[in-house]
Amino acid sequence: MSTPDLPNDPGPALSARVAAIAPRLTEIRRDIHAHPELGFETVRTSGIVAEELRRLGLEPRTGIGRNGVVAEIQGGAPGPCLLIRADMDALPMQELTGLPYASTIPGRMHACGHDLHTATLIGVAAALLAEAPRLRGRIRLVFQPAEETSESGAEAMIADGAAEGADLALTLHNRPEMPVGSFGLTQGASTAACDDFEVTVRGTSGHAARPHAAADPIVAAALMIAGLQTVISREMNPAESAVLTVGHIVGGSTHNIIPDSCLFRGTVRSRSPAARDRAEAGLRRVCQGVAMAQNVAVDIDYLRGVPPLMNDPALVARAMESLTAQFGTAPRLEPGRSFGAEDFSYFTERMPGLQLYVGAGQPGRDDRVHNSDYQPDEGSIGLGATALARLAVDLLS
Repeated sequence: MSTPDLPNDPGPALSARVAAIAPRLTEIRRDIHAHPELGFETVRTSGIVAEELRRLGLEPRTGIGRNGVVAEIQGGAPGPCLLIRADMDALPMQELTGLPYASTIPGRMHACGHDLHTATLIGVAAALLAEAPRLRGRIRLVFQPAEETSESGAEAMIADGAAEGADLALTLHNRPEMPVGSFGLTQGASTAACDDFEVTVRGTSGHAARPHAAADPIVAAALMIAGLQTVISREMNPAESAVLTVGHIVGGSTHNIIPDSCLFRGTVRSRSPAARDRAEAGLRRVCQGVAMAQNVAVDIDYLRGVPPLMNDPALVARAMESLTAQFGTAPRLEPGRSFGAEDFSYFTERMPGLQLYVGAGQPGRDDRVHNSDYQPDEGSIGLGATALARLAVDLLS
């Protein structure tokens, strides 16, 4: 099947299609914002997404990864499958914005902007439908639950086949630190791997006045925690770096008893596979070495979570070209600095991928995500939809 050539500049048509649907996208975002759902419980949100996709003429599949939604836009000629993903879940926190469309559910809030992401991907679908006959390949729209939870919605959707046959993957994240109308790309790792550990130190209980007759697990745990800081400061290449934080410790029940055990938990964030391996090995060595020196036993439970989200260099270069052509200004290009985690990395483990940052900062405000007063600029919805649609057209033309 032959397809007509794409126009030299598809930008105006894409912008016009998004502008036409922009008021509806804002309505969708505000509806989702007022009714936030946590983790895998995105029943209502998934229903809204599926209905909007049906209105556009698509045939969404629901229940993927429990409550995820998948739909495809078929191009006019054979080619690669481009997966574009948006996350849908909210956070377990109280909203304090006072907005007319603020959360109606106590203790739940869209404070990370996943409501923006969901509306944006619906806009991408609307913008790309008219381009479909001229595309070589197909677009797979993936609306994912449970990005904010320890149990990953990305993993669940992949287990249900959401990544099967896909060749490339894109996602977005709003950035209130960047003004609306701007875009950002990172080279290399866009987010970090997120691993958790639990260390149980087992000693011998005894009277606090007779420590020589006991084996003190609290002293040993304290030495371990202090020693763990050198894993980062003295073993990591500063150019790679990592973060190791102990966030919880518990041991003993009163002032005059040396307990039998002490437990501490923490997290390790790293931005490369080599740094990830080095951090885990260092943690195990320090804890085991201190245990031997202090005559105690130690159990180490080290759980690897999401891997680092690695931006594909070729996709970064292509996105720079596409967004510059669409908006007349190049995106901000910077080395990755974030030690946050993002389970889109399970997709980028399987295929070349890219995370696009979309400026969402309102003039006069200094917002941050995961804040109870987070108020992003809704203009970022249409801009993000246009940016992703343009990049999709360029990748499949």
